[in-house]
Amino acid sequence: MFKRRHLIGIEDLKREEIDHILDTADSMLEVSTRNVKKVPALRGKTVVNLFFENSTRTRISFELAAKRLSADLLNFSGSSSSLSKGETFRDTVQNIEAMHPDIFVIRHAASGSAQYLSSFTKYSVVNAGDGAHEHPTQALLDALTIRQKKGSLDGLKVTIVGDVLHSRVARSNIFLLRNYNTRITLSGPVPLVPEEFKELGVEVEYDLDKALEGSDIVMMLRIQRERLSGIFFPSLREYRKYYQMTPERMKRADKNALLLHPGPINRGVELMKEVADGEQSVILDQVTNGVAVRMAVLYLISGGTNELDH
Repeated sequence: MFKRRHLIGIEDLKREEIDHILDTADSMLEVSTRNVKKVPALRGKTVVNLFFENSTRTRISFELAAKRLSADLLNFSGSSSSLSKGETFRDTVQNIEAMHPDIFVIRHAASGSAQYLSSFTKYSVVNAGDGAHEHPTQALLDALTIRQKKGSLDGLKVTIVGDVLHSRVARSNIFLLRNYNTRITLSGPVPLVPEEFKELGVEVEYDLDKALEGSDIVMMLRIQRERLSGIFFPSLREYRKYYQMTPERMKRADKNALLLHPGPINRGVELMKEVADGEQSVILDQVTNGVAVRMAVLYLISGGTNELDH
């Protein structure tokens, strides 16, 4: 059973815990296909979404997850809060805590913010992305998608492409996939894929065409427009030439390879339209599975004992 009060990251999870979350998420998928998309598992519980960064998929899927488990939900936006009046992060959270919620879901630009929150709150914390550190539920939904399509996570060749340096998604996926004897290769411009990543047990190949050979999973990362400058690579045109995923490049991977992307997609930058919308793309499956994974996480950190049925 999953006995943790918090989900801060993937790095310290055991394979058995990851499998248990994924198995629970499998059971949650059925809920979203019902006419009445709701179970009473978290009835009487209150979930607070503390989002200090913009988000679409993550925020909405956590909202849906809480509501489908019958929890009460409070959405917090940092930009419209008393933080703009000078209140500190800790004071803000402790004031919300005084209203007796049960679970905090936090997204913040500062790495370590979820860990910091868990150090002083008496309630459960779920990390929805902290800086360039981790994004655990994204890695879990990616794993669920791969497991659905491939039957297993074991022994796959995975290629992660793009801005690995700033990617919390890449880190969480590396931490998760190395539990399953996968061969992980990183590819991207040298400044965005430093050699130090090899210390995590992955390979680095700057020639994308070579990196893709025989890949079972191709995971593209968003090039963050706010970080685009000559510091990391000369120009978008240069990036497209060497690292954009095209139909021709995709053919270098295994013929049954899956294409993943955490979103939002910069169409015409890291992905061509034909690839993003192609038969090998499972991007929308990732979104669907995101709700199920977040339902599973909220359920399990709450104790996972309440009934899932109507």
